[in-house]
Amino acid sequence: MKARTCWNAVCTVEDLVPESGIAVWTEDGPVAVFYLPHRLPALFAISHTDPFSGANVLARGITGDLKGEPIVASPLYKQHFNLNTGVCLEDDSVRVKTYAVLLDGNRILLETAHKQREAVAA
Repeated sequence: MKARTCWNAVCTVEDLVPESGIAVWTEDGPVAVFYLPHRLPALFAISHTDPFSGANVLARGITGDLKGEPIVASPLYKQHFNLNTGVCLEDDSVRVKTYAVLLDGNRILLETAHKQREAVAA
């Protein structure tokens, strides 16, 4: 099985909530998409799964800014994750996966792995 990346539409601009995140489903699993309109870029995407609890909650975290970097605080144990790098500020050995995200007209696109199955001869 070969893996390649592709851009997938996951939501629209109308689905986004300013200064907050929403959870979307991808082939990679749940992803948290954040819309911070006061920043450039304004869109960020990280894994929705909190690595400390295993719960899918990061889209519900509180967004903020620390030393000029966009962050989200997990709603469970309150660890902070850098939205650019995915690194946990309290434990830099822990990180969440980040995704490239872009605006295409009204659609929000994420770059995710797409598994392409090899054809099997019968």
